[in-house]
Amino acid sequence: MTDFTARWVTFPSGKDEIRGYLALPSGPTAAVPAVIMAHENLGVIPHRQRVTEQVAAAGYACLTVDLFSRIGGKPPQDYTTPHERRAKAFLAARDEQAIPDLDAGLDYLATLDGVDASRAAAVGFCLGGGLVLVWATQTDRLRCSVPLYGIPELPADYSPTGRMRSRIDIADQVRCPVQAHFGGADEVIPLDQVDRLTDALKRSGQHTEVHVYEGAGHAYHDDTHPNHAPEAARLTWERTLDFLRTYL
Repeated sequence: MTDFTARWVTFPSGKDEIRGYLALPSGPTAAVPAVIMAHENLGVIPHRQRVTEQVAAAGYACLTVDLFSRIGGKPPQDYTTPHERRAKAFLAARDEQAIPDLDAGLDYLATLDGVDASRAAAVGFCLGGGLVLVWATQTDRLRCSVPLYGIPELPADYSPTGRMRSRIDIADQVRCPVQAHFGGADEVIPLDQVDRLTDALKRSGQHTEVHVYEGAGHAYHDDTHPNHAPEAARLTWERTLDFLRTYL
């Protein structure tokens, strides 16, 4: 583990100004690889900031892109039920807008001294997990992608088309190695979706891994969440860092 610095930054994405939480290792002797992090539907919460810092402490330049920058840095607040809250958050960070924002975040990291953006990875959680999987089907800029409990099939009301949006249907098109993590007792993601995603990823020709943690629920990696599963979280993070070391 190394020392790090962390701060909020802004950068352009198209005509918009986007913010992000940036953490950098302190005093590296050589340019470090880049990690773009995509947050869950709650936004860049304090836990996500700490995980960004943990990635920097492991020796990487890490930028968590605030996908809700255009609406004040928080997901939509005009909801009446938990399901409506989640649906509106996913719509506010839809693929067509969020993935260009992640790409713009990588452009920003490429401008920083001491960062080698040609060695780049994406790590995402929940909403962000699905995004980094889709991003891996659209770009050759990533050396690897690590989605954590990204929803394989978005319900119709989570999708701007009003129809179910499948990540499974495009998973065989990923252009880089993928390591995916799911809870075996996830109340949001049925295991049959995980099984079908696993089969699709195998058809990509890339190295892919799908890890399922028995008894772990959705958001199990978050130590501020009621579903936090310490052992599953520890093993997930150990595997994630090993994967980054292998491909970056």
